[in-house]
Amino acid sequence: MTRIAEQGHRPDLATQDPKEVFAWLFDAYAGQIRAYLAGRVGPDVADDLVAETFLVALRRRRTYDPTQATARSWLYGIATNLLRNHVRQEVRGLRLTSRAAGGETEVENHDTVVADRVDAAARMRALAGALAQLGEQDRDVLLLTSWAGLEPAEVADALGVPSSTVRSRLHRLRHRLQSLLTKSTEEAPR
Repeated sequence: MTRIAEQGHRPDLATQDPKEVFAWLFDAYAGQIRAYLAGRVGPDVADDLVAETFLVALRRRRTYDPTQATARSWLYGIATNLLRNHVRQEVRGLRLTSRAAGGETEVENHDTVVADRVDAAARMRALAGALAQLGEQDRDVLLLTSWAGLEPAEVADALGVPSSTVRSRLHRLRHRLQSLLTKSTEEAPR
């Protein structure tokens, strides 16, 4: 284990004992990856995707190039690709949530708690609708940054795109989402 720890976040996966190195990788990164995935697809699916992520990584360990990416970003890339299998279902759910809220919400009780819940529900519908409108790659960039807490360089490694692409997408996405959410808030019935 000390040899792996000495190599830091770029271990040589092709030549080391798979049991030892993957035990270390799992201990180091499984919790972080699970937290990211659970935020996207819930804890049950996240558990399955984490297991599948490490299984795919084990099978593809010889393709990992420590000069190109850290083990963390490589694992997030695998997890994101697996997550894409669930994107259609996720988008359908977001669109249904957005559509289900299409009518006006009647509020008989003007209690502050009820008003806050209605406002929160309206913001949730607007955000769900905005996320559903994003392309797959834009959604991945946004959620890897905001939910997984990856830095733009790590997102770039995970998705196999240049860091400058990630930074420009993030800038564009933040402005687009802010505009959509502002517009939605202004158009919301009062």
